[in-house]
Amino acid sequence: MKSKLTSIVLAMACAISVAALAQTGSAAAAPASAAAPAASPAAAPAVSGVGTKVGTISMEQAIFATNEGRRDFEALSKKLEPKQNELKGANDEIESLKKQLNTQGDKLNEDARANLVKQIESKQKTLDRQLQDAREDAQNQQNEIAQRILQKLGPVLIKYATDNGFGMIVDTSQPWPQSPVVWWGESVDVTKSVVDVYNAQSGVAPPPSSPSSGGAKPAVTKPAGTGTKTTPPPVKQAEPPK
Repeated sequence: MKSKLTSIVLAMACAISVAALAQTGSAAAAPASAAAPAASPAAAPAVSGVGTKVGTISMEQAIFATNEGRRDFEALSKKLEPKQNELKGANDEIESLKKQLNTQGDKLNEDARANLVKQIESKQKTLDRQLQDAREDAQNQQNEIAQRILQKLGPVLIKYATDNGFGMIVDTSQPWPQSPVVWWGESVDVTKSVVDVYNAQSGVAPPPSSPSSGGAKPAVTKPAGTGTKTTPPPVKQAEPPK
C-alpha cells in the first residue's frame, strides 16, 4: 500500500484582490505556521487598469497541481518514507509487547509483569516524542515548498487576472463556512488556466511518476481551520496497559 505520507496536507484560506495586490506590491497571501514563517513575497507586477470580472482559484490545488509542486512534494514524500518505516517498526514492537502481556500476563510473576508494563510505557513515550518530531519536521519542509511556489505563483495569477479583465479573484481552497464563498460555478474558476501558465513559464516537466493532471486536485485531507498541517505517519497509537 502506498504510504499515507504521499497525501500531504496543505490548507490555505485567503482572498486575493488583484487591485489590492497591485497597490501593495504583494504577490499573494497565505498563512504560515510558527515553525516556518513565510518569506517575503516577490513584488507584484504593476497594473495599469483593473477589470470587472470576478473569478475563483484554489491556491491549495494550484500549488499541488503545478509540475514543480508535484515534483517537490513527491520527492519529500519519498524522503520521509525511511522515517515512517522506522516509526512503524517501533510501533510494531510495542504491539508485540502488548500482545505478549495480554497472552502471558496472568502467567508472569508480579515483578516480571511490572517490568513488561514499564517497558511498554517507556517505549510508547519514546515513540510519541518521535512522532511529534516527525510531524514538525515534515510540516516545516512542506511549508518551505509551498511558500517558495506561492511567491512565484502570485505574480503569475496577477498578470493572468489583469490580462483577462478580472477585478478580483477569490481563493476557494476552504469550503464554506471556513471560506466566505458559498457557491461558485466552474466557468469562473481559473485554477487550471493559471497552473498552465505557471508550468509553461517554470519550464519544469511533469513528474514521470504520474501523468500530467493540469488543475487536477490531489488527494488531501483538509483540517478544520487554516494553516499548514501534516498527515502523521500511519502508525497506530497504542495506549499502555493500565
